[in-house]
Amino acid sequence: MKEIHGEEIEFGYIVVLQTAGRSAEYNPHVHIMMTAGGLDKQDNWHDIEYIPFDYFHKKWQYFLFKMMRQEFGRKIDTLIDDLYNKYPDGIVAHIKMEKVPKKEKLAKYLMKYVGSPPIALSRILKYDGKSVRYWYKDHRTRQKEIEEVSVITFIGRMVQHILPKGFQRVRYYGLHATCKAKKVAQKLKEVFKTVTKKVQSLFNNVKTGYKKYRERIKNLTGKDPFKCLSCGEEMILWEIWVPGYGKIYDELEEIRSGKYDPIEFEEKSGGRNTGRNGATLWGEDNILQLSLW
Repeated sequence: MKEIHGEEIEFGYIVVLQTAGRSAEYNPHVHIMMTAGGLDKQDNWHDIEYIPFDYFHKKWQYFLFKMMRQEFGRKIDTLIDDLYNKYPDGIVAHIKMEKVPKKEKLAKYLMKYVGSPPIALSRILKYDGKSVRYWYKDHRTRQKEIEEVSVITFIGRMVQHILPKGFQRVRYYGLHATCKAKKVAQKLKEVFKTVTKKVQSLFNNVKTGYKKYRERIKNLTGKDPFKCLSCGEEMILWEIWVPGYGKIYDELEEIRSGKYDPIEFEEKSGGRNTGRNGATLWGEDNILQLSLW
């Protein structure tokens, strides 16, 4: 629970434990996905638009050291004091606010930490029965580093990340807790229905609709920005790149995430399983093949 404007708010958390660092060393840390809002005691939803990251760093440090003291007692007081002096701004935590990706991308993100080994096979450069050479990208230098160790050492680095039997790598807290899932899901449906009705009423009251980019440019210049000046064919929006922000739309990522399916392509192509100029979009086994324009 957390107080916001004097009210206690309950959030939802998905916590994933990761024990391996980039070089496969033992570096336990957690990945936490948190709802950008929560429910008060009256089941009213409150959005959170700002998170004080510096405050989070210090709070994380406080609770972590408190648990360490409870677990190991006063014998580690000197160590805790040294750590407080060494990290006056709190323990490092990488926090960012962003929209949760589509369920397919979210599942892929989670599987990276839940179902993957400490290092990918593609990172192993050599194995001769006595030693193993592999590479990793160092966090500090941002450079590609290569390490070679004996087979026994390498096996030891891998097996140290096997969790005890029955240990849950993924845990759910707050609104995401299993015992509350059905209640919260029903409440959110009611909230979304109310919001949808309000938004719909606003659109109904608007006399002039919002014009999209294509319409605005047509009205301003008299030219269709999606028509090729050379051949006159309609162009396909493939990528949007904005200075200062980078890529904000990528058609290739949309394709990979399952935006289209074979049926949709066949309907758009008049029953033909082809793209522009006859380039094949889907193979016989419904495997996507990128067409070249």
